[in-house]
Amino acid sequence: MADSEEGRTVYPRYFGRASGAYLWDVDGTRYIDYQLGYGPVVLGHADARVNAAAIRELESGSCFAPLWSPRQVELTEMLNSVIPGGELTYLLKTGSDANSAAVRLARIHTGRTKVVRWGYNGWHDWAVGLPAGVPSSVRDETLTFEHDPASLRAVFERYPDEIACVLTMPFEFEVIPPERLKQLRSIAHEYGALFVLDEMRSGFRMSLGGAQEYFGVQADIVALSKAMANGHPISAVVGRADVLGGFSRTRISSTFFAGPAEMAAALTTISILRDTDAIARIWSLGEKLQNGLRDLVAKYDVAAEVVGYPPIPFLRFAVPDEKALQLRRAFFVETTRRGILLHPEHQWFISASHRDEDIEFTLDVCRQSFESLADLR
Repeated sequence: MADSEEGRTVYPRYFGRASGAYLWDVDGTRYIDYQLGYGPVVLGHADARVNAAAIRELESGSCFAPLWSPRQVELTEMLNSVIPGGELTYLLKTGSDANSAAVRLARIHTGRTKVVRWGYNGWHDWAVGLPAGVPSSVRDETLTFEHDPASLRAVFERYPDEIACVLTMPFEFEVIPPERLKQLRSIAHEYGALFVLDEMRSGFRMSLGGAQEYFGVQADIVALSKAMANGHPISAVVGRADVLGGFSRTRISSTFFAGPAEMAAALTTISILRDTDAIARIWSLGEKLQNGLRDLVAKYDVAAEVVGYPPIPFLRFAVPDEKALQLRRAFFVETTRRGILLHPEHQWFISASHRDEDIEFTLDVCRQSFESLADLR
């Protein structure tokens, strides 16, 4: 592991095993994992209950397309029951699939073409942040806003009759005002657009019903993936029946959308989250980590702040100059060397397999790392 490569911290890239809250690299070194595959691993790596359900399905065959497994009915009914506003559900494979399907459904329902979005919404042409390879005509149909009511209203005032939907993550690094999502939905509906929530990260983590349940807001469509199946590749769009009825007027399909193993993994994961205290423990552990980090930041007078919600925390360093940037780089190098995997630029995640001892070890590693970087502070 080098200190930096073109300004980026370099991590071990190849890992040989994962279990619970831990990863082992190919040299056998163990790390406490707070990246968790960018969020899908909500119960813990290689959860035996989830894997057993998926393996049972694999033993009966894995590719039924164009036919479906009974697991499809079971999973769509479960999602309709736990996701606020769930009337119809369609299963796909990735988060980008689900968000792109939601956009097409919104265009069908409204007869409009433009989309207003915020956050990271996938790699497909309409959402990708980098323009290479994307026709300007496609980019022109996608607008962005600053995730506040004034910014969104300004976009609608410019294109009052052209916007099909507002598609947004509920939040990213910042804790948002409790009424924020309701305000954004109200503006979208005022102008005849649909309100779509990208719940890839927040779904099944903030609560069983995701950010919708936590904030008491109901979207017209919600796109889900990641924690839905504890790392198995599956996604879904859930929402109003009249909107999702647009599937009958288009074609959104894939040979691999019908995989029963992933559906069984999702059924088992959601059942565990529903029937146990897993989400409550994730919140409790996240609060312990955030509170401990705040104490350390204050004690060592570090130019950083603890941000985010407990299930999805982050330590954001101030980087106004080269010295501050060096501190950030060095901190993440030190914590990695000491056995903690924390992403320097992306939100972290807590799983139900993390234990109090893991949080305590993590905070001790952070303490040692801050102490070792005294010359850079």
